[in-house]
Amino acid sequence: MLQQTQVATVIPYYEKFLKSFPTVGHLARADLSKVLRAWEGLGYYSRARNLHQTAKIISDDLRGKLPDTLEGLLRLPGIGRYTAGAILSIAFNKEAPILDGNVKRVLSRIFAISGDPREVKTEQRLWEISGSLIPKRRACSFNQALMELGAMVCTPKGPLCLLCPVQDFCRARALGNPEGYPQKARKKMIPHVEAVSAVIRKEGKVLLQRRPPKGLLGGLWEFPNWKLENRKDPRKSLKDHLRKEMKTIAKVGDLVGTFKHTYSHFKLTLHVYGCQTPDDKTHGRWVPVGNLHLFPMSRLHRRIADKIAGEIGR
Repeated sequence: MLQQTQVATVIPYYEKFLKSFPTVGHLARADLSKVLRAWEGLGYYSRARNLHQTAKIISDDLRGKLPDTLEGLLRLPGIGRYTAGAILSIAFNKEAPILDGNVKRVLSRIFAISGDPREVKTEQRLWEISGSLIPKRRACSFNQALMELGAMVCTPKGPLCLLCPVQDFCRARALGNPEGYPQKARKKMIPHVEAVSAVIRKEGKVLLQRRPPKGLLGGLWEFPNWKLENRKDPRKSLKDHLRKEMKTIAKVGDLVGTFKHTYSHFKLTLHVYGCQTPDDKTHGRWVPVGNLHLFPMSRLHRRIADKIAGEIGR
């Protein structure tokens, strides 16, 4: 959960997750849909799918034991070099280096490494430094302290240098420019995407579709939606998509709402319309409105579902 997500955000999800799946065995036996529902809101859902698959491997193939070697951990889904190092050092107190964003920043400043940490050459140098610093039999405490130093003191902006326990060794501070390290990457333009979505109703139910198991928001449920091309009229575009891609003649009704959401690599504006169809064979799953809360969704489609459920409840 801490991959790509801050501790303060993770804690309530972590506590809720452990109540639902208190052991590796519980997680391994759980349906993926329930795992995704418990993860809902944290984003980067491939982490949940990988965690679920890893639990199965540990439970079925490894007799319920997590590997305590780098090679063994790297064979598990979703575990890369950094996560493996964190597990080995924190759980097993083994002398394994770590290199998350906080540690990259701390080491770049202490050793005045000006290169972009995302470049292979610079990252490899930071890995070597991280590994060389670990004290014998103290990897657990040292690596956690290094991460906390970056999170609480050696912050991206306004680092608290006067409170830093290693200020005397910091070359970036000696040079008078700690915020100049590491090198900041140029911000990329985030594209804006417009799309249309249909809330198709029939006899107290609405139609949901499930996304492919891999890729963006893999395995989550959502209302049928399509990208809006060439600034076409949203209502007409939706009607065309329903006819061509869902093979249904649907009556497109009023606008349910326009919903906006920012993903890691694009911004989305989704125009959502209520629709009616006489077709029982429409591809997807008909779900009673009162049961929408049982299906894992992205934050955006959860907002749509909540609005629909709220309208029914009034």
